Amino acid sequence: MSKIKSIFAREILASGGSPSLEVTLTLDSGALGEASVSYGTSVGSHEALTLLDHDPKRFHGQGTLKAVANIRQIIAPALIGLDASDQRLVDQTMLDLDGTDNKS
Repeated sequence: MSKIKSIFAREILASGGSPSLEVTLTLDSGALGEASVSYGTSVGSHEALTLLDHDPKRFHGQGTLKAVANIRQIIAPALIGLDASDQRLVDQTMLDLDGTDNKS
């Protein structure tokens, strides 16, 4: 069993200079995982929704600092200490935090 020790989110620039997210997760075993997410123009019914800053002074409103803050202030504190191998618990915790029908 490896518990989640830390989660760190940051805004990065993806291909084409678009802002995106990168998250680093560390387990108490020392294992480390890192993922970045970019978004495109696809708007299918099953696409993930994007939380943008809408600040016209940063990346024409396309910044992701709100999403970074949500990860740092809401999601990370709720996930730290959970068993990372219990994917159902991790997923359900994130769904409960979101509280919307469409994960918006």
